[in-house]
Amino acid sequence: MIVYGTRIKSDIDFPLDLSHETTSRYEVELSSRVPDKFKTFIICGFPAYWAHGRNVYFYSDREFERNEARQPFCYEVADVVRFYWLGGERTIYYELDKEGDSNLLSFWFIHLMLPLYLTLEEQYDFLHAGAVEVEGKPILFIAPSMGGKSTMTDYFIKQGHTLVSDDKVPTFIKDGKFMAVGSFPYHRPYRKAEDLGYHVDNFITDFKPIHVFYVLEGVDESNEVSFEEIRGFEKFDNLLANNIYLFSFLKPKRLKHLSQMLNTIKVFRVQIPWDMERLSEVHDSICQHSKGLS
Repeated sequence: MIVYGTRIKSDIDFPLDLSHETTSRYEVELSSRVPDKFKTFIICGFPAYWAHGRNVYFYSDREFERNEARQPFCYEVADVVRFYWLGGERTIYYELDKEGDSNLLSFWFIHLMLPLYLTLEEQYDFLHAGAVEVEGKPILFIAPSMGGKSTMTDYFIKQGHTLVSDDKVPTFIKDGKFMAVGSFPYHRPYRKAEDLGYHVDNFITDFKPIHVFYVLEGVDESNEVSFEEIRGFEKFDNLLANNIYLFSFLKPKRLKHLSQMLNTIKVFRVQIPWDMERLSEVHDSICQHSKGLS
């Protein structure tokens, strides 16, 4: 299977439809054969966050000042699973806990752990955005929590647009262009804990240059749909807030990546009337606006 442009070889069958033939640029093995050395190496860690009703922890054998070759890491989802790997190596090991099963392993590995690994391995810079294609060009929706990003992505999918990413968009530079990578063919329009949502048949199969960013802003239902180009520091500020896994030792490189991206890709604020009955109008307005950009 291929997710985030990464071919996964695994000793477990994922209970998901990940059969799409998509382009890959990286390869990882997922194995249950955890070497004993990891449990003696891992001595330093902290609670990372609370997500989907679970405590998540991140461990290593040293403080997180850099990602060094063969540095051991452990990503633990309390009571479900622990993932282990060495920096610079392409095998990730997993160990199920008392509540773990193949469904939960699939969710945590694909949705949260693998993006973290790919960030630390400096394969991608991830943006927190929904993304679809309009006439073959990826457009990205950015919004705060409960700001309409998932609803907009869902509506575009149901109008026949190709899904690029539900929530986390991997990006990298190729020939001076900032490429969007497909995540996986599932979408979560309504948040349910430890669930990837519904399967999407129309899913991107190749890496494509990002066309435009749309920052969604909900307004009164009586307002018109309007667009305003965001410039200067505000443009940078909007995307920095949606840059995922901004570790301190990666920050200089990622800030440079983001600055270069915003020098070549336009960002627009789109005011969206807070009225589900007007989604068709919003959809048509965004499509027309996107097509009008060079």
